[in-house]
Amino acid sequence: MVEKNIAIIPARGGSKRIPKKNIVDFNGKPMIAWTIEAALKTRLFDHVIVSTDFEEIADIAKQYGAEVPFLRKKTIDDISHVSLATLEALEQSEEYYHEKYDHVVQLMANTPLRGSQEIKAMFDYFRRNNSESLLSCFKFGWMNPWWAFEKDDEDKANMKFPEAVKQRSQDLNDLFCTTGAIWISKCEVLKEHQTFFSPNHRFFEINWKAAVDIDEYDDLDFAIAVSKLKQK
Repeated sequence: MVEKNIAIIPARGGSKRIPKKNIVDFNGKPMIAWTIEAALKTRLFDHVIVSTDFEEIADIAKQYGAEVPFLRKKTIDDISHVSLATLEALEQSEEYYHEKYDHVVQLMANTPLRGSQEIKAMFDYFRRNNSESLLSCFKFGWMNPWWAFEKDDEDKANMKFPEAVKQRSQDLNDLFCTTGAIWISKCEVLKEHQTFFSPNHRFFEINWKAAVDIDEYDDLDFAIAVSKLKQK
């Protein structure tokens, strides 16, 4: 039986920290274009859907090959978790196309440095291991959370992991952080738990250069610098 896979790119229009973040220029293209092109290049999906509440985003998404057969109706605020937005788009797609899907892959538009190779590698791992939910992550490097602290009004530190201060960095365990680059789930699992963080979710490590999430202008500057590094 042939499986059916759908990619959903959430792209809300009301971003506040970077207005119109999902279509801001990134290396000569609207930011969302990089994610659309990466998804299409994998040739893994029956449909690559952009879920948005904003007509301008919809128009740009179509120009780069994505399908936008409907606009988002419910999860258009900045409070709803992105898993719910993807679930809404999944259910809208099933109704619109009159078909069911086996796997849903959520690709955030604000991670433009993740390419088709990362999507294909992670999806292959997902299938080989019969995973229920699989989320991308990256390993912390020089910015070591083991040495994180809060600073009070007198500039004194409250160390979050005081036991780690006395250890050499090479003796500390690796720590990882979730990135919105690629989240995958069996559709039935996402529907049941309403989140990609299902009880049996697992993580797949991708290179930090592909994992950059852009939410603020400093992130945008950083991502542009990293993209130049990747080109070298």
